[in-house]
Amino acid sequence: MKARHPIVVGLDIGTTKVCAIVGEITDGDLNVLGVGTHASKGLRKGVVINIETTVQSIKRAIEEAEMMSGCHISSVYAGISGGHIKSFNSHGMIAIGGQEVTAKDVERVMEAASAVAIPQDREILHVLPFEYIVDDQRGVKDPVGMSGVRLEVNCHIITGATTSAANIIKCCHQVGLHVDDVVFEPLASAYAILSEDERELGAAVIDIGGGTSDIAVFRDGALVHSAVLALGGGHITNDIAHGLRVPATPTAESLKKKFGCAMAADVNPDETVELGDSFGREPRWVARQILCEIIEQRADEILRLIHAELEDAGYLDVTGTGLVLTGGCALLPDIDRLAEKIFNAPVRVVLPQNLVGHIEQVDDPTFAAAVGLTLFGREDMRLNQARQGKTSGAQRVIEKMKTVIKDFF
Repeated sequence: MKARHPIVVGLDIGTTKVCAIVGEITDGDLNVLGVGTHASKGLRKGVVINIETTVQSIKRAIEEAEMMSGCHISSVYAGISGGHIKSFNSHGMIAIGGQEVTAKDVERVMEAASAVAIPQDREILHVLPFEYIVDDQRGVKDPVGMSGVRLEVNCHIITGATTSAANIIKCCHQVGLHVDDVVFEPLASAYAILSEDERELGAAVIDIGGGTSDIAVFRDGALVHSAVLALGGGHITNDIAHGLRVPATPTAESLKKKFGCAMAADVNPDETVELGDSFGREPRWVARQILCEIIEQRADEILRLIHAELEDAGYLDVTGTGLVLTGGCALLPDIDRLAEKIFNAPVRVVLPQNLVGHIEQVDDPTFAAAVGLTLFGREDMRLNQARQGKTSGAQRVIEKMKTVIKDFF
């Protein structure tokens, strides 16, 4: 099989799994040609801790995606997350002397906004404008062509540990992959699950994965706040393992997926589940409600920490229009109801949207980040063809900041 159009590959290197998605670039929806997944054991809380193990996981996922798609994969858009990610808002201003604003002026004001002091061990991953101001006219989305004496910008800057990005690139290089870009995963997930109208009205995307919970808040069509909490579904699994004295994998993980629920009160107190052979002992039985109480306590803690993060940042009001849950933990029954109770707002679990091809392979919240990375790559390739290939992936991520893809924001 050979793609009729250029292909783009999103690579989600997660704490519990590595996922590669091959997409064909078309004018309309993303045509999914192939999907590859493999268990991931080389990361902890979203950060690479074992290069060799991570390389093997990436290799297996890439091979599976190549086999399904019939395409040779040579480059990827890789995701990045983890507790090392820090973000903040910044302001920049330049004089334009009563002339019309040009694209060069926009570049200059973005450079002014990004000229901020950050620690030497950190690098800027993205600089995302959410508002331009021409003189006293606020809320401008595209100032090019407008006249004024002063141009200002408010933007959201996302930074990450230099070593974390470098390790992701190193792992990809050892598999023979060129890294087109390293992308903040919540930003990528939004490509897959939010419509333009939802970004305009305002939405908070919560991606609860295996090792981290990623937060991305959109208002007036742009990303205005983001954060990463070093808690995720793996912590629920570990709680089950400790509480019921069973192995974390596969027993505790299997119990969570088969019998788990985030609202223990809704479970029949007479229902029991078999724990199976645990550490050489005879199979045991336990009330399912006890299992779900363990799950609910940790899920409640994660959601309340997310609530506190949004409240402290002043964006809790955005959740009034709806909270969007995705990631592996979004599959946990009743977690949306638990979130509605905590946030006092509508909550929904969202699957990747606007896809054709092998849709059944990615019709799952766990694939939101990987699908989003593919969609991000499609837009990046379409809008920045002149920039592609000029520098290596490492140089672009480590030495040069990313600018926004204007059609998305």
